[in-house]
Amino acid sequence: MAINSPENPRRMPGRKEASCVENEEKEILAEEEMTETNIPDAEAAEASKEEESASDAQGAETPPDLSGRVAELEDQLLRKIAEFDNYRNRTLREKDEIGLNVRIQCVAELLPVLDNFERALAIGCSDEGFFKGVQLIFSSLSASFAKMGVEEIPAEGRAFDPELHYAVGRVENPELGPNTVAAVMQKGYRMGGKVVRHAMVAVANAD
Repeated sequence: MAINSPENPRRMPGRKEASCVENEEKEILAEEEMTETNIPDAEAAEASKEEESASDAQGAETPPDLSGRVAELEDQLLRKIAEFDNYRNRTLREKDEIGLNVRIQCVAELLPVLDNFERALAIGCSDEGFFKGVQLIFSSLSASFAKMGVEEIPAEGRAFDPELHYAVGRVENPELGPNTVAAVMQKGYRMGGKVVRHAMVAVANAD
């Protein structure tokens, strides 16, 4: 049996195998350390994904509260509608007022013609055909005024009203009360609640 000597060194049996085992153990430990190191990172990433998913789900399920904004917009809309209605009504009133004033001016220009026909009928005429023609014209003109809403202002025997009557004379008549219209010098007319022409009257027993 040979004995190891300094001149003939020989490795002891089993040392190489032991070294290999140690290296394998080191590699296994390194892999375990790497695995243990990666596990927290993976868990953290997974937790982050779960939090993001939960946040997205929460945002989708609970939208922001817009009731205040909706109420504000509804209030603005109602105000605009009310303003438009007021503007439209005011415009219609102004339009009607302008139209009435124009018609009143036209009627006022034609009233002297009506007065002349009425005077002609009061005088009379020997020519019956001519007189009848004048009557027809007067009736037609009076009917046209009536269609336009022109009406005669009541005067004779009524209490004097400065809003409707224009006093041009004064008389004493014991049969009439004070401030009573005794006679009409010129008929007055009104239209749409407005006076076209005041009635020219004589007032009895004026104060």
